[in-house]
Amino acid sequence: MPDAAMSARWRSGNAADDGNNTRGWLLGHFIDPAEGVLSTRDVEVKWGVLVLLVQGIFRISLTEGSIALRRQGDYALWGPGIGHSWEAVTDSVVVTVRWPSSLS
Repeated sequence: MPDAAMSARWRSGNAADDGNNTRGWLLGHFIDPAEGVLSTRDVEVKWGVLVLLVQGIFRISLTEGSIALRRQGDYALWGPGIGHSWEAVTDSVVVTVRWPSSLS
């Protein structure tokens, strides 16, 4: 990835590096407004993975445990360094958000 770049209206960088002083948080109202677009009241984003169940039964196995998402709106969220696998126990629809898309 190229070196981090930013202005008051856009930014690029590395999620692990940029979240180092904010316990992994990249965006949110608690980020210093001097950080430009990282300071926002509209959304809060932390380095990790979020899986949100829309329908079905969806099992997620993590290196630290497992969970079956069964009810619409059930979710699992984890940070970097946690290995995972998944199984759609029944026909399932999930929303998955992962950031960043690559560690390299």
